[in-house]
Amino acid sequence: MGESSMQSSTPNADPRDAGGVAAEPKWVMPDTYLILLCVAICAFALNFLIPAGSFDTIVNTVNDVERSVIDPTTYRQVAEAPRGMALFAEGGEIGLLNFPFEGMVSGTKWGASIGVFAFILLTGGAFGLIFASGSIERGLFQVIARNRRAGSLYLVILCCLFSIGGAVFGMGEEVIPFTLLLVPLLVSMGYDSITALLVTYVATQVGFATSWMNPFGVSIAQGIAEVPLMSGSGPRMLLWLISTGFLTVFTVSYARRVQRRPQVSLAYMSDGVFRERRMPVDSLQTMVRGDGWVLLLFAAGIGWMIWGVVQRNYFLPEIATQFFTMGVVIAVVAILFGLNGLTANKAAAAFKEGAQQLLPAAMVVAFAKGIVLLLGGDDPSDASILNTILHWAGESFSGVSGVVSAWFMLAFQTVFNFFVTSGSGQAALTMPIMAPLADVVGVSRQTAVLAFQLGDGLTNIIVPTSAALMGCLGAARLDWGVWVRFVLPLQAGLFLIASTAVVIAAFTNF
Repeated sequence: MGESSMQSSTPNADPRDAGGVAAEPKWVMPDTYLILLCVAICAFALNFLIPAGSFDTIVNTVNDVERSVIDPTTYRQVAEAPRGMALFAEGGEIGLLNFPFEGMVSGTKWGASIGVFAFILLTGGAFGLIFASGSIERGLFQVIARNRRAGSLYLVILCCLFSIGGAVFGMGEEVIPFTLLLVPLLVSMGYDSITALLVTYVATQVGFATSWMNPFGVSIAQGIAEVPLMSGSGPRMLLWLISTGFLTVFTVSYARRVQRRPQVSLAYMSDGVFRERRMPVDSLQTMVRGDGWVLLLFAAGIGWMIWGVVQRNYFLPEIATQFFTMGVVIAVVAILFGLNGLTANKAAAAFKEGAQQLLPAAMVVAFAKGIVLLLGGDDPSDASILNTILHWAGESFSGVSGVVSAWFMLAFQTVFNFFVTSGSGQAALTMPIMAPLADVVGVSRQTAVLAFQLGDGLTNIIVPTSAALMGCLGAARLDWGVWVRFVLPLQAGLFLIASTAVVIAAFTNF
């Protein structure tokens, strides 16, 4: 899933040096946990600089759901001077050295941090079971095999499929094997490795950013912001369609230009090794007996989840259970049909591996929540320096329209994604601040969630801290510097779409 992209990555070294060994990079991006530790130290220091404050709350009814929001006119400073904070606290209190544990055990099963922590691990294990059957991959490979000579239509199909993958289950590192497959295939069709990156990795991130249901991005952000899960799906589906359509038109236009004049490609030299290869049609995997049942069960499980959220107001506990049930049922079917040689023990191992792959993302959620606790917690009625910061931010936006405030939220999330590329981690770190800030500046929390998901997802196609991006570039044998030169215009276009969407959302009180 896209979650694993929170792992830090280094700038892409040239894998094609004389010795065949990548050169040691001169600069290494700090690990996400180091960044979070530095943020925690800064949060700790703020306790000695900023006095605590609190707000009163009022009850609003949104979409027939009652929730408490900040009354921005009721801010009060509870002390004349900053209170400071202990380095090591006792009796369950918060201190700098206590923040990881306190962050992990805070909250309830309904939200951050322990509820989100469990949700991520259980859902990751479920997807491990789903992918262990191999049916999802073979289904996509079958589409590839049947459309490999379809030209531009083939590219359109791939863009849509991978964008759906990003939107539905946060496809991230899982796209690397498909990049390995599609780069030589598309080069043999007269395109280039950049085209392969556009229809695979970039498409997944466009889907991730504009998703209406991704359990690792928008769902977590909505949960933290106390917005009903999958609310606002209609406008988000429209935004997904527009963004995916823009990417598809951009990709087809570029691919046709490369097909007419291959030398215009920035990847022309590095693609030489792929032009020397020819991929036979029979090298593509075909579906086997039992795959149809797995794909049908997967579709039925997604439908069940959508029904539960819309009709029964399912939240983290129910949705996690639905994903777990889907994974177990699919694993049983895969074992009965002998798919991928799956056995009960191998299925158990796949579940553990899926959960392990998302453990770093879950830990980021805990660390991020601990940082919020260092700031005094996210309860507006409790004294905290976070409330004071929110008050100051609100004061700075006084006289600034909600539309402008919403755009600055998007800009903030866009910049912040350079440091923490994990969708759930960034949601846990920023939404407790952005959600009440939205109340203060007169922007709906739904708009704040939209600003988060667009800022978080779209910059994944360019930031060198994304492990999934760097892995795909490695599979395509493309330098990060070359990729940046190519992708900047696309990044600008996507940011313009995101800005327009956020402005419209703020203007219409989405």
